[in-house]
Amino acid sequence: MKWFSSIVLMFFVFAAEAQQASRLVISVKDSASQKALDGVSIIDRSSKKGGTTNSNGLYILTTSESGNRSFQFSSTGYNEKTVDITLPFSSDTLNVLLSRKENDLAEVVITSTRSSANRIEDLPMKVEVLGQEETQEESGIKPGNVASLLGDLSVIHIQNTSAVSGSNAIRMQGLDGKYTQLLRDGVPVYEGISGNFGVLAIPPLDLKQIEIIKGSISTLYGGGAIAGMINFVSKTPTKKPELTVLLNHSTLKETNANVYYAQRWNKTGVTFFAGTTQQKAVDVNKDGFSDVPQLRQYIIHPKFFYYINPRATFSAGYTGTFETRNGGDMRAIGTKESGISHYFDNNTNSRHSLDLQYTQRGTDGGKFTAKAVGSLFNVNENEKYFLTHGQQINSYAEVSYNKVVGKNDLVFGLNNTSENYSRKPDDSTLVNNYFYNTTGLFAQDGIHFSDKFITELGIRVDYHNRYHWFILPRMAFVYKPIDGMSIRLSSGTGYKVPEIFTSQTQMMGYQKLLPLGDNVESEKSYGINFDANYEFKVGEVKLTLNQALYYTDIQHVIIPVVRADGYYSLQSAPFNAHSLGTDTYVQSEWNNWELYLGYNHTVSKYRDDAKTNFPFAPRDKFAFTFAYSLEEKWRMGIESSWVGNQYLPDNTKAPDYWFWAAMVQCKFGDHFTVVLNCENLFDSRQGKNEPLYTGPMSDPQFKPLWGPIDGRAVNLSVKFSL
Repeated sequence: MKWFSSIVLMFFVFAAEAQQASRLVISVKDSASQKALDGVSIIDRSSKKGGTTNSNGLYILTTSESGNRSFQFSSTGYNEKTVDITLPFSSDTLNVLLSRKENDLAEVVITSTRSSANRIEDLPMKVEVLGQEETQEESGIKPGNVASLLGDLSVIHIQNTSAVSGSNAIRMQGLDGKYTQLLRDGVPVYEGISGNFGVLAIPPLDLKQIEIIKGSISTLYGGGAIAGMINFVSKTPTKKPELTVLLNHSTLKETNANVYYAQRWNKTGVTFFAGTTQQKAVDVNKDGFSDVPQLRQYIIHPKFFYYINPRATFSAGYTGTFETRNGGDMRAIGTKESGISHYFDNNTNSRHSLDLQYTQRGTDGGKFTAKAVGSLFNVNENEKYFLTHGQQINSYAEVSYNKVVGKNDLVFGLNNTSENYSRKPDDSTLVNNYFYNTTGLFAQDGIHFSDKFITELGIRVDYHNRYHWFILPRMAFVYKPIDGMSIRLSSGTGYKVPEIFTSQTQMMGYQKLLPLGDNVESEKSYGINFDANYEFKVGEVKLTLNQALYYTDIQHVIIPVVRADGYYSLQSAPFNAHSLGTDTYVQSEWNNWELYLGYNHTVSKYRDDAKTNFPFAPRDKFAFTFAYSLEEKWRMGIESSWVGNQYLPDNTKAPDYWFWAAMVQCKFGDHFTVVLNCENLFDSRQGKNEPLYTGPMSDPQFKPLWGPIDGRAVNLSVKFSL
């Protein structure tokens, strides 16, 4: 019976302890979105003991103690909070709400979708976001442009299009740059010849985030978003004043000076950016021609905000970009020599844009938006006395309405886009003046069948003044089978009307470009995209696994056709083109360590008899980024990419190459940041493999560019923030 007595005794002991112990469930959520927050640190200020919330934002506190207790809650991007309670607590659950810090993007809010579902995890379309942390870091690494930041992603390839002017284009999913829609604050302002000017020369300091949508998204933004869309989102003012001054200089003789200021008062707010880039011409491979052009660039971007009431906001902004690029024979750059023996390419361009936007949120939850943008672009290119001199006026106007009705997230809208190009009297090209105008109606319904399954159906109807009607249906869905996992499938259509100014014609030059023929048809496309994303934790390590598959088919693809006399024209090919690929990446965070590994494999071909490869579309790209932060003062990083199996216009294979970069950042207090950065660490250059031109220096024939040409560059930047 001793064993029975022992069991009885143990039972009463455990029962007594159970009566004395209390169990309290602590639930921590975002104060704005009510989203459960995992990884929140909870510390008992008396005992210094505690733990962290789980993936559901919960922490279980079991204690037999009683009395007053003070708990401290902290999480990256949120304001710390202290909660005082008395144990045993009067309820089984303690609800704690944390507010986000004003200057942090703890939760990325998407602006490109126009719908109410503006969180990434709720979107049927896959959106990649380079947030404020990335843009702020990039502002010290490459202050003058965002090309390096975008090129870090495996699915994006930055292509050099000119050896003497330093221009480039963005490629996504193996397709030409013209198939990627570029937006500034949700507005397409980079159309026509202006799309070849300074698109990537947007200073990161002026950006809040960059939103990247892969695949067709033509329903909301027009037919040109065939390969995808990139939206450059400007900063907005906060109640805390923000002032940043940045100075930078590189061994490639580039100097940058940028300043940004923002503040919001009661009813008004302003943001102001001004920047300049001064670049001297550099002949890296010593062949007599500039590999880096002489550049004088000035950008100004003021924006005014008026908060009419808590539900209505009006904003007005102006962007002015003024740029002079001089390249070619190093003996002709910066001189007034008029000798015919020297080859030069001088560009003097300017863009003026005015944007207006009004947003009204109704008491019934609806949201009305009206926006308008007007842009004036002047181009003046002198390529050894051959003048491309013209003016382009672009406009965009839109009204849209969004409202959630039951399980339906509805979006309706009407927009109008115009593009008017006119030649100047001294223009040497054979290009004709033209006026394009497109009016479109669009509608989209996001059906929330449950928290785990959302479907999006959309349609756009466009009327073009020259190429008439286009109907673009689209469908997408997201399924979230378990916490942290999302599976997306989308399919859409698109179109691209014939354009005379593209990255193709820019590379081939305008001297022998014939006018656009009346028999050239609009390109039409359909595509399908699959994406699976899984976020989870292994101990203290946060992991994100992403796998994407995509396919795009383009009918009536427009290609350049060269005649026997050397002149060429754009014509509709008698065959289609397609792009089939996969994109895989892994992201990891552990304490102060960050890692990104990405691999893209894409096969892009014309469906002609020879199955010709798309030029300058690498079949394989591997991207790697690794960073380490120490005590919020030091940050070190290294990145690398490998570009392989790239083909040239004659369908021959270009050499594969590696690109490496490294940086060290140091913060001195809360106000000063110094960055030492090295791009192209091992000096990978096309000029090491082959000459960049053939023929005499007075009449050079430049080789197609398949890799870097500017070589290694080390820069030092100093940033003051207030």
